Amino acid sequence: MTIRAGRTARPANDLAATRRFYEDLVGLPMQFAFEDHDGFDGVIFGVPDERFQLEIVRAPDANVLPRPSVEDQLVLYYEDQPARDEVIARLAAAGFSALAADDDTLNPYWAKVGAVVVVDPDGYRLVLTTG
Repeated sequence: MTIRAGRTARPANDLAATRRFYEDLVGLPMQFAFEDHDGFDGVIFGVPDERFQLEIVRAPDANVLPRPSVEDQLVLYYEDQPARDEVIARLAAAGFSALAADDDTLNPYWAKVGAVVVVDPDGYRLVLTTG
């Protein structure tokens, strides 16, 4: 079996806020945005090699809201610490604080490898690591 790419999609409470978070603060390149595609509005982000995409949508049905658990995580692996720390600084300047390394809801692996975990506007966890 050969898989050439993957995408995860999830709903947003406030599509504009979530788009700003991932595009402006995290720095993911926006590949495509759409409005009223069968009632859905959304944006698709990629990673540099474009093999993985993150799709954020606003559903036409108000009952389709984010319901993240503590294990709903997007993990971004940076090639170097300065690049990762630049993203962390932008997030902090915008008011997004990292969860404490000893937070008992975190998988202890992330603290062991020095990862930083931030919660996005919809309550999903974003793990930023070089490990």
